[in-house]
Amino acid sequence: MTMPDLEHALDALTARVSSLREARTAYPSELAPTLDAALAELDTAAELLAEARAELHKSASKRQNGRKDGPQRELKLLRQVFKAFPVPVIVLDGGGVVRRINGETSRVLGSPDGYLVGRSFPLLVDVSRRAAFRSHLTSVLQTGQPAAFETRLAHQGRTHTVQLALTRLTMPGEPQQMVAAVALPTEVQLPGPRAERPELSDGVLLMAAAKRQDLLARVAALLLDEEALRQPVALSRAARLLAAGWADWVIADMVRDGMPRRQVVVAPKDHPLGGLVRQVERAEPATSQVVTQVLERGTGVVHEMVDDETLLGFCADGPLLTVMGAGSLLCVPIGSGDGALTLVREHDRQPFTLADLAVMQEVGLQLGLAVRAQRSFQSRSQAADALSASVAPRKLPDVPGYEASAIYHPGASVGAEFYDVFPVADGWGFALGGAVGKGEEAASVSAMVRGGLRVLAAWETDPDVVVRNVNEALVRQGTGMFVMAVAGFVKGRGIRLSSAGHHPAALLQPDGSVRFASGGGVPLGISPVAETSVEEITVSVGETLVLYSEGLISSRNDLGEPYGEERLADVLGRCAGQAPSTVVKAVEADRHAFSGGQVWDEIVILALRGA
Repeated sequence: MTMPDLEHALDALTARVSSLREARTAYPSELAPTLDAALAELDTAAELLAEARAELHKSASKRQNGRKDGPQRELKLLRQVFKAFPVPVIVLDGGGVVRRINGETSRVLGSPDGYLVGRSFPLLVDVSRRAAFRSHLTSVLQTGQPAAFETRLAHQGRTHTVQLALTRLTMPGEPQQMVAAVALPTEVQLPGPRAERPELSDGVLLMAAAKRQDLLARVAALLLDEEALRQPVALSRAARLLAAGWADWVIADMVRDGMPRRQVVVAPKDHPLGGLVRQVERAEPATSQVVTQVLERGTGVVHEMVDDETLLGFCADGPLLTVMGAGSLLCVPIGSGDGALTLVREHDRQPFTLADLAVMQEVGLQLGLAVRAQRSFQSRSQAADALSASVAPRKLPDVPGYEASAIYHPGASVGAEFYDVFPVADGWGFALGGAVGKGEEAASVSAMVRGGLRVLAAWETDPDVVVRNVNEALVRQGTGMFVMAVAGFVKGRGIRLSSAGHHPAALLQPDGSVRFASGGGVPLGISPVAETSVEEITVSVGETLVLYSEGLISSRNDLGEPYGEERLADVLGRCAGQAPSTVVKAVEADRHAFSGGQVWDEIVILALRGA
């Protein structure tokens, strides 16, 4: 066959392949005739390659003793024929690795020239047909007999149903035998507009960049939500967000006790719950090469094409990436060694790029900060809850002859107010107060005073003696903090009060009038010798004794005016004859309206009504 004959045959073959494509488009339902014609053209293509190779061998033999550049010319001719061939042709080595591809292959698969060279071709083959492909490849290499079968190829968001023909060949300069794979598409599914490669145009590139920035903004807003701090939902929320538009599978592994533990797995929406999902959840991330690598190096990795399907470990059905149908993989660290975030895309989607890796690195950093913030918040919240429990009873006990109710409203930070109702030597006692200050130290001092009052009251019959003993103990502790407090012992209708710098109690009478006790005294912890104010009050049936914290009286409105005791008296006057629970709620509601809902200091209101 001469060069003109070969060129003429190639042109004719190109025209026939073009006609086949037109027929496939015009008559999509009549696959059988089109497929028969396609197979005929494959036979013709194989014959042309065989004749061209034979001619080249003959020419090489004739000119073996001729000019030195003969072999180079023959090699150039073979390359020209290979590049100009009008159907996709891929040259594979014995392991299925791509060694050469022609221009038509790049065009059909939608990849840049040379992009697939060095990649494993079986990764393009549909998962269900990979084992069959490898068997055909081995058979062709061993027997020299060609093989053909139908399969699906997926790459760069394109899906192709092809008739794949395999033929063994010997390449000049190659020590091992190769296999030529000729792929004639019988059905093509092109990617949608959103799946186009970002380098196609500046507009698409800008849109992709905007999408990445939008993702970062949405992740930040999601992680800064108050619920993400109160509950461990940051990982699951972020994973669902990423699975919605960035990946088919999203996996989060967190390090606990020095080992990565699988924490979140989000599968494709159309994937049934169970089965593979459970296998992915149960897989040990410590056996995953990619997770271990990311945690050790502290930097992310991207595999635009998954060459090694064992990267994510194994399950009962084999390599996880194989059964997941993975085509592309990306893995980034979460925080600074806190964990690893893995994203997987299937074969029929655009592969991850370096730009995707950069944005996911930022997502992983934000996730790490959110997880640490949640842990810190949870730890502080638990400490705050413990402190709150130490300064206020969970439930008020029943005091014979009285109805009792209380409200404890936490402030903007961990405060120091306390109240309590407890048994004493021959009856019941109560206390209310708070350390002057904020934070955990103030709360711990208040808890100590509350506990001291409760314990000492078990042996004393006078609340003033108890208050003075607690003052002495507080001074000896040397905390440097002082506490305003009031304690009272109930004996029948009489209540004996001891005040140490606290606000005076208010007595609401049945006719709506309000009388304030003396109050006064010096706060605890200032002087070794306590200076208290002692008073006896009678609470008759229908009268209500109300005690309150500094936080209530010092609440301010938009003009900076304090709530004050005068306003408190007005509210109490409107609650005459009401139950203690109604009284405390009315006072808190009025304070809330006065201050526009703002709460800076803790609000404590305790009411005892003679029954």
